[in-house]
Amino acid sequence: MTALLFAVTALLWGGGALATAMQAGVTPAPWSVALRMVLAGVILLGYGRMRGVTLSIPRKDRPAVALQGLLFFAIAFIAFYEASARMPSGLAALVLSTSSLFAAVIARAVLGVPISSGFVWGALCGVLGLAIIFLPGVAAHGAAPLAGFAWALTAAIATGAGTTVGARNQRAGLPVVSVLGWGAFVGATASALWAAATGTPFAADISPSYVTSFLYLAIAASCITFMLYFELVRRLGPGRAAYTLALVPLVALVLSALFEHLALGWPVLAGAVAILAGNVLVLARD
Repeated sequence: MTALLFAVTALLWGGGALATAMQAGVTPAPWSVALRMVLAGVILLGYGRMRGVTLSIPRKDRPAVALQGLLFFAIAFIAFYEASARMPSGLAALVLSTSSLFAAVIARAVLGVPISSGFVWGALCGVLGLAIIFLPGVAAHGAAPLAGFAWALTAAIATGAGTTVGARNQRAGLPVVSVLGWGAFVGATASALWAAATGTPFAADISPSYVTSFLYLAIAASCITFMLYFELVRRLGPGRAAYTLALVPLVALVLSALFEHLALGWPVLAGAVAILAGNVLVLARD
């Protein structure tokens, strides 16, 4: 069952990378995230009410739920949208997969979750893989490729931190669907405030590609995948659950090559192998 959860989560999120790239254009990233999270929150809390799940969050746990929403449902998603607008979605997903490194480090520092002895070697592999992929582009085009890389890395750090906070909330016995639903609303609010604070005007995109990708992201890549992902967090812990994101690029890279004409040359393939190997080492049992 755990293997099936891994596979479905990786497939849905892998497709989500391309769908996110399809959202770039008319509607700015913060507003796309805000709209997506509102719909996801309504669906999740509606599903919870139908199932008779307690939707209220104890007062003492509300700051942690809000933090999870801010990190996982606002910062991580806005950053990934911005990254996908500046680089092929497959490469952005590849950088995002390093969230397993950050999740392992943060979980060790905050929750005391042990990490494997191979962590240092795994981290070095991850750094080496990123360098193999992105340094040639920086050398050829100056600092321009760094903007997309910086946004993708921000998404990875926020995802790793949000995963760790999610593990804390599950340890507190909070219902997953309630945490995700309220977290989505926090993410929507934070994204809208981000847009307002940065003076980003709202613009609606009603094109078929935007609407289709929006529905896919809100339902399949948000509601369904969130529940699958945090079920993996419950079963395996935050570091090993984040390893799901190491599988996402395998799907995202293929889709990016098919639909975005990403050239899968040796730097991309060698870097991908190094990054995925790094995740395996970081998350391997002693």
